[in-house]
Amino acid sequence: MEKINWQKIGLEKPPSQTRVVVAMSGGVDSSVTAALLAEAGFEVVGITLQLYDHGMAIEKKNACCAGQDIYDAKQVAEKLGFPHYVLDYESRFNSAVIDDFADTYLKGETPIPCVRCNQTVKFRDLLETAQDLQADALVTGHYVQRHVGPTGAELHRALDPAKDQSYFLFATSQDQLDYLRFPLGGMDKTTTRRYAQRFNLSVAEKPDSQDICFVPAGKYADLVAKLRPESLIPGHIVHQNGQILGAHQGIINFTVGQRKGLGIGGRTEDTDPLYVIELNPQTHEVIVGPKESLARQAFTLESVNWLGSPGQESVPCTVKIRSTHTPVRAHVSLLPNKRASVRLEEPEFGLSPGQACVFYEGTRVLGGGWISATEKR
Repeated sequence: MEKINWQKIGLEKPPSQTRVVVAMSGGVDSSVTAALLAEAGFEVVGITLQLYDHGMAIEKKNACCAGQDIYDAKQVAEKLGFPHYVLDYESRFNSAVIDDFADTYLKGETPIPCVRCNQTVKFRDLLETAQDLQADALVTGHYVQRHVGPTGAELHRALDPAKDQSYFLFATSQDQLDYLRFPLGGMDKTTTRRYAQRFNLSVAEKPDSQDICFVPAGKYADLVAKLRPESLIPGHIVHQNGQILGAHQGIINFTVGQRKGLGIGGRTEDTDPLYVIELNPQTHEVIVGPKESLARQAFTLESVNWLGSPGQESVPCTVKIRSTHTPVRAHVSLLPNKRASVRLEEPEFGLSPGQACVFYEGTRVLGGGWISATEKR
């Protein structure tokens, strides 16, 4: 397999004169990223973030930034001969990601902690650290592509749709994008693992991280209950027609669009399956109804990050409302105070406040924001 073409990284100086900080999670992607850059002759500095308590991490297999992962990253750095540092970002991660995760659930919304982590701890705090080290770029193993267009750096979807992580990076600012590099965006995971084998890395066959890294056993509600005991307030499960169908032990156990596990048999007298339509944190009610009641065609976004052309206020595009969602056609109108309104060509089901909506023009990420309110079609 060939060496990486360093000129495609988009750095002006030759590798021997270029210092890069590589964010190393301990997984195969970031390890291969570091190996490719070291082989090309860059001055590589590896940094791994300790994000949460090691005791908690031990309970969570296939996580990132845990004790074993820190060890794996260190082993890779030692093998390839570049310096590696571990930074304790636990308090920053707690306040910016974990607390936000718990509080979002309390509001009856659906959090996406991976976006918050990239937006704050990784692409804000770590990026500042890389600049303090006088690095020419912060490089990560994310599967996205960075192209230079007429108005500067652009964020694009990865070549491999199955690994594309652009949805989780929509909040990347233009200044951050100018400084970031993503060498793996133009390859698939099979190629990445072949590189890991060529470099004889110990993580070559390491499984990908799954679910949310800081949630042991994937039990989100258990973590929220531990962090926010006041969230376990009983309430009623109510049909949208006002009929009380049952009781629950806390709205944190439910998400909009959920069908299974409602505890009411999932059906009413008319035999229609029931879904969670809305969560009301004020009344502690879980409101249910038939699937058609989930349909939404218009919604409002807040904290919008715009990476499209300056001055564009209204644009036809495609949007994703979940990371695994197939992009659908929509029209986005930018509003004052970093807000936007989105209208889909066809209604979608299961939209919830707290979810992210990401805008695309072809493969290019135009931006995105957080759903704050939805409208019935």
